[in-house]
Amino acid sequence: MSYVKVAEKSQIPVGAMKTVKLGEKEILIANVNGKYYAIGGRCTHKGGDLGKGILEGAIVTCPRHKAQFDVTTGKSVSKPKIPLSKPLEDEPVYRVKVEGEDILILQE
Repeated sequence: MSYVKVAEKSQIPVGAMKTVKLGEKEILIANVNGKYYAIGGRCTHKGGDLGKGILEGAIVTCPRHKAQFDVTTGKSVSKPKIPLSKPLEDEPVYRVKVEGEDILILQE
């Protein structure tokens, strides 16, 4: 396991998000009050691109059906606005480290 550079701080200002690829995984990096968090980049409901959603504080809203996740924990905080065919799962969480201007994620 090692940390891999996925972005630079200038690419993700406070209140912004960016989707990056790490191997086969799509990972959403969010800057909440100057601290960086990383969760799965695809909604666990129907695979919506969370990077195209809206970040309000620490909550990202999926653009497809409005499911919401806390980017600091990966926890689902609001169900989609359409009936679920399966339970909504939490997003995976990834370890983030900042070195100088580089944002790194632990690759497992």
